[in-house]
Amino acid sequence: MIHCIRCALIALLFMTLLHSVCGDFQTLAHLRAKASDKSQSRAVLDLLRRLLGNRAREFIVSVNRTLSADGLDVCELRSAKNNKVVAVGSTGVAVATGIYNYLKYFCNCHVSWAGDQLNLPRPLPALTGVLRISTPHRFRYYQNVCTASYSSVWWDWPRWQREIDWMALNGINLPLAFTGQEVLWQEVYLSLGLNQTELDRFFSGPAFLAWNRMGNLFQWGGPLPQSWHVKQLYLQFKILDRMRSFGMIPVLPAFSGIVPEGITRLFPKANVTKLSPWSHFNCTYSCAYVLDPRDPLFHRIGALFLTQVIEEFGTDHIYNTDTFNEMPPASSDPTYLASISRAIFNTMTSVDPQAIWLMQGWLFISDPSFWKADQVKALLHGVPLGRMIVLDLFAESMPVYSSTNSFYGQPFIWCMLHNFGGNSGLFGTVDSINSGPFNAVRFPNSTLVGLGMTPEGIEQNPVIYELMSELAWRKDPVNLYKWVSLYALRRYGSMDENLALAWQLLFRSVYNCTLPKYKNHNRSPLVHRPSLHMQTDIWYDPADFYRAWKLLFEAAPGLVTLETFRYDLVDVTRQALQLLTTEFYKDIKSAFQTQKLSDLLTAGGVLVYDLLPELDRILSSNEHFLLGAWLQQAQSQGVDEHEAHLYDINARNQITLWGPNGEILDYASKEWAGLVEDYYLQRWGLFVNTLVECLDRGRPFKQDVFNQAVFQVEKGFVFNQRKYPTKPLGDTYDIARRIFLKYYPYALKKTEMKKTS
Repeated sequence: MIHCIRCALIALLFMTLLHSVCGDFQTLAHLRAKASDKSQSRAVLDLLRRLLGNRAREFIVSVNRTLSADGLDVCELRSAKNNKVVAVGSTGVAVATGIYNYLKYFCNCHVSWAGDQLNLPRPLPALTGVLRISTPHRFRYYQNVCTASYSSVWWDWPRWQREIDWMALNGINLPLAFTGQEVLWQEVYLSLGLNQTELDRFFSGPAFLAWNRMGNLFQWGGPLPQSWHVKQLYLQFKILDRMRSFGMIPVLPAFSGIVPEGITRLFPKANVTKLSPWSHFNCTYSCAYVLDPRDPLFHRIGALFLTQVIEEFGTDHIYNTDTFNEMPPASSDPTYLASISRAIFNTMTSVDPQAIWLMQGWLFISDPSFWKADQVKALLHGVPLGRMIVLDLFAESMPVYSSTNSFYGQPFIWCMLHNFGGNSGLFGTVDSINSGPFNAVRFPNSTLVGLGMTPEGIEQNPVIYELMSELAWRKDPVNLYKWVSLYALRRYGSMDENLALAWQLLFRSVYNCTLPKYKNHNRSPLVHRPSLHMQTDIWYDPADFYRAWKLLFEAAPGLVTLETFRYDLVDVTRQALQLLTTEFYKDIKSAFQTQKLSDLLTAGGVLVYDLLPELDRILSSNEHFLLGAWLQQAQSQGVDEHEAHLYDINARNQITLWGPNGEILDYASKEWAGLVEDYYLQRWGLFVNTLVECLDRGRPFKQDVFNQAVFQVEKGFVFNQRKYPTKPLGDTYDIARRIFLKYYPYALKKTEMKKTS
């Protein structure tokens, strides 16, 4: 009897909580498209003209927000007279997504970061009845606070325009919009009495602003020129205008409590704490000053900033700030943590009473020893239920919702992080992302309100992002092998069954990492400082990958004129050479340890004098793999030679040393032409030569001595001022053919040896 009463009380408590949560969820209803239906329709038509040229006339587009009664986006398409297609949707994003679905599955077309395949049938394929495309998810979120530094830092407006078009086609309606905020911070701090010198010591250089905004890093790569502020501000105006024209809801920045050191001069009695160093930096460039959110000055600064944000950028009532990113709070007391989040939220609502706080959930992953159940619940419950949305940032590998009872009642978005540092390298967790979102929907008392993509860097592995964005518009998982076969069809416009088989093999191997909590950080020895203790394990069977490489290569003669195919041929060949680098490294290490000088000379000679130069050549043949393009984009942001040089150093340092002394060495590694030749190859050459010298003279290899020598090579690259090609060089097929004929037999031999060992 007592047991039954207890059950009844628990059930009653649950129903009360559920009603409370559901009622508070209604507060998210004000997060909606602000542009008129007519403006959104015009935005989609303009997108189609940019994408399809004159063929855009064959689509009749309109937005009608009443098409959705529950706030969930929907698009309906049907055929009309004169072979035209009519698309009506609840928002511009819904219409763009519906049309892209039609282009993919009826026209076999494809749009990606790595080229388009838009050979539209003529006339457009007819639809039988009404094709209805809808999403069960209120929000489809996009970007990570780090993406702004690892990928979009040097973008101009044409590149941003292209990205926002991609967002619309892929159903994104909740994008992060952090560009240009530094000029507003400058105005706020100058108005409080700080001087420009203090601000120059606060802001980092452009390539490191993501970590400056999170309070991790200061001054490094700076000072930030005034021209940067002006250009970024006007770029943000365009970005926001275009996002909103599609019916998107941009997420704007808010105050986290990170302040310049100069605040302690102006307000000596303010409750400011100096934190410990971040990562491997010292206090020269780290050790943030954090203003306690309970201090009245926090409210003053936060309100000043948010007022500036709304005056300059308008508002859609949703703001992101992350107070404890990879930095532990001053106390683990739940009362303290709840007071912190309450004070931050109250500062937002003092300026915007309808404010919603969007918070990245990375802190719960990066420091689980601190964030126990009581601490997580306290931080989340400092904000009224329904007034915070938590990004479950790395849910495909390390979901937090399942261990926090759906973030203890706060709404959350299930996110695929996928990429760290913008690293090159094929990678995916297709089984996980094909099931994870649907498991989150079915989770008991789920507070899921959307799906998201939160990569630290983009412009890599386009297949994974197309799959993930499409899953947000499906009610059930897809058949992965069928899905990727259709992907191959539309990416190349070819019915060749071997292409579908190649992609099935890729999905079975390199794109399906199932290792628990695995982080996609390119671990290949190729892109790391050489040593005798490097990671050589991989998560997939290389035999499957090499077979896919062979199938793609054999299809090359008839498809190499396609931009999409050329990219994939280069990318898969690059991955093969990355794998083989690991094999040659093992041979080098074994030869040294067994003191076989001739074997060391052979393996080291092939790696340094043939394989890595060939890798640089294949990368040089494609515009998407050029160091010169990255550096040119950076330099073009400068208004004079001094600024161009500053941005060049920023761009080089981020992808190599990541700090003055290699504090986060190779975190943002890239396999780009120029970088392979002048950075990775030089390191490997020095390593092999050092090992040969050690064997020849009977001396042990000393890593610390080598590190000192190789640091000069690494630093030399950052400051060499060499100009690198910004246009492709060489014939992709000829180079790929030479590499395949030379190294495929060796790859097969290695896989056979593994099977027999």
